[in-house]
Amino acid sequence: MSVFAKKYYSVIFILLLISGFCGLLYQIVWIRLAFTAFGIITPVLSVVISVFMLGLAIGSWAGGRYIAGLINRTGWSAIVFYGFMEFLVGIGGLIVPYLFSFGQTLLLPAGDFDSFKYLFFSAVILGTAVLPWCLFMGATIPFMMAFVRQFDCANKRTFSYLYLANVVGAMCGTVATAGFLIEIMGLHHTLLLAACLNFAVAITSLVLNFQYPCSQPAEIDDSSNISGTPRDAIKSNIVISILFMTGFTSMAMEVVWTRAFTPVLRTTVYSFAAILVVYLLATWLGSWLYRKHAGRQQVADISVLIMYLTCFCILPVVAADPRILWINKIAAVLSSIFPFCFALGYLTSKLMDESSQGDPKIGGRAYAINTLGCILGPLFAGYLLLPVFGVRFSQVLLTIPYAVFFVYYFRNIFVVIFLGLLFGCTQLFLSYEDGVFYRSVVVRRDYVATVIAHGEKMKKSLLVNGVGMTSLTPILKYMAHFPLAIRNKKPKSSLVICLGMGATFRSAVSWGTKTTAVELVPSVRDAFGFFFEDADEILKKPNAEIIIDDGRRFLMRTSEKFDVITIDPPPPVESSGSGLLYSEEFYRILSARLENGGILQQWLPGCGDIWIGGGDKITLQAAAKALRSVFPFVCVFRSVEGWGFHFLASMQPFDVPDVNDFVARLPPAAAADFVEWSPGKSPAQLYQDLINREIPLEYILTGNVPFSITDDRPLNEYFLVRRLLQRIL
Repeated sequence: MSVFAKKYYSVIFILLLISGFCGLLYQIVWIRLAFTAFGIITPVLSVVISVFMLGLAIGSWAGGRYIAGLINRTGWSAIVFYGFMEFLVGIGGLIVPYLFSFGQTLLLPAGDFDSFKYLFFSAVILGTAVLPWCLFMGATIPFMMAFVRQFDCANKRTFSYLYLANVVGAMCGTVATAGFLIEIMGLHHTLLLAACLNFAVAITSLVLNFQYPCSQPAEIDDSSNISGTPRDAIKSNIVISILFMTGFTSMAMEVVWTRAFTPVLRTTVYSFAAILVVYLLATWLGSWLYRKHAGRQQVADISVLIMYLTCFCILPVVAADPRILWINKIAAVLSSIFPFCFALGYLTSKLMDESSQGDPKIGGRAYAINTLGCILGPLFAGYLLLPVFGVRFSQVLLTIPYAVFFVYYFRNIFVVIFLGLLFGCTQLFLSYEDGVFYRSVVVRRDYVATVIAHGEKMKKSLLVNGVGMTSLTPILKYMAHFPLAIRNKKPKSSLVICLGMGATFRSAVSWGTKTTAVELVPSVRDAFGFFFEDADEILKKPNAEIIIDDGRRFLMRTSEKFDVITIDPPPPVESSGSGLLYSEEFYRILSARLENGGILQQWLPGCGDIWIGGGDKITLQAAAKALRSVFPFVCVFRSVEGWGFHFLASMQPFDVPDVNDFVARLPPAAAADFVEWSPGKSPAQLYQDLINREIPLEYILTGNVPFSITDDRPLNEYFLVRRLLQRIL
């Protein structure tokens, strides 16, 4: 190895680490911006991830195939082309938000988001906006492999070295982006930071070119190998199959784990980031151990790794069983995926090195095959496995490819018996979807979520992906009757964003007004009949309609205006994506859809009640400030159950009616609905209970409140830094 090689390998490692850091940062921020522009729906998430991986696959294949020709034609070093790719990725990081915004405008006439027209054209626009920059990302590893080959052509483990650096960077990018960058800097400044890092990598690459300009690499000895695997192993069907399968199953399992672990990890951005961090950390350590073993000529055999992977696939099924009371359930479910990802990192690095032998062309092709599996895996899991088979059987089905390879390598009757026992054991475990945990349960699955409706009479509840959304509580009726009664004249139309169990929608319909509900999850709409025996009768009314759409996008594409809009976002207030229903930008969109004198009822679920000293006061203040920044007239009431807040807002002055006026404005059907779940109480008593709980808005916004929830800084979702500081200080 030359003096240059010894001196600059560490520099190359840092460059690939930064590249991986920026890549995951872009993915996280782009997904969030795509939700803002195109709706918080599974197809948007799937398209962004799949296009991201598709770009990496094509870029890796093309980079490996054409880098030699580019060097020969231009006489430039491969590091120059690597730097150029990093520069273009940085440009893309800055441009994508504007492409999303432009695409959002184009798609407004495309109809409901579950229509084929909208899904098709949104996918086209998302793909067009993201794909080019991902192509450049994909080309970086084969380009750097070509550069390393210029000065150290004897190194047959180049890919695993660069892959290790990239994975370490990706893990750091996930931790930093979700952990503190977005909270401190906001989405757009976080993208700017990543772009600057890409530009710094590009400049450093040019400096390296001056230090070590292009030279012709020595011929590689084709007979040399690491562990006895021939150089043309990439052409072997079995190796190609394993590379594809590891990419396919790992990404599919990540989708399944996210849904399976939601009841434990909850729905915050940190929960999803935790799964990704453990995945990347384990992959990193597995790749590191492979390189250590390779240096000692002690690399594990493929058959042994396949055996481990087959067994490790089952661990998440065990860890997620609600009946098993782990000392720390969160640690248990996260630890359960570690062995699988560790073995996967080891196996992937081994196959890539032994396939490519340091050749960027073969390495790029091998990486493209693996990434192709990463593209198809999430789509297969999200649109087929989870809706049809549920979380437990999906995990078991994704184990089958490893079991097939296990049998192929060992070809022993005892192996078949072992696998039979292994899969038989999986039937002993349950998931949160199993009806044994509920009474009178109905489980529905779709491409968005698993919806569980269970219980009897007033004990009914709604769960989405195992997380309780709501129960039959009088609070839901206040969300409809209170704002509808504020107007002096009878309202003509109302809009309910977030259907939930349908109680608020049902109460609004009792006024006889035209009532529209917008719900994101189709199975939530389908569960309406479980909670209310008169659901079919209500839906047949000419004034009642449920639309499957993202609430924010519905407001942007409709031309209709409403007298009352009531919003019941999913709990908790920190839920991932919920900031889009509390932001200043959302309220500006909403204000344009209110009639003159129209009323907004915004529910803030479970947020810290500053009057009983709990929760997060900053979140409450930021939410109130966002609302007040758009609506000049706002009043606040603590709920009758002592948790959560009803915010009422309007662009024009309004008076909260006294008890007599409120009762007089209630139509007979609405009055009956209002007291339905409060036996022995009159509408006047129920209303008096609420208005006694009014809180002056100035008490919430006391002092100089520096924070407000915006699309760029969703402070309700990203709270880790400030809560840690609160504990320290």
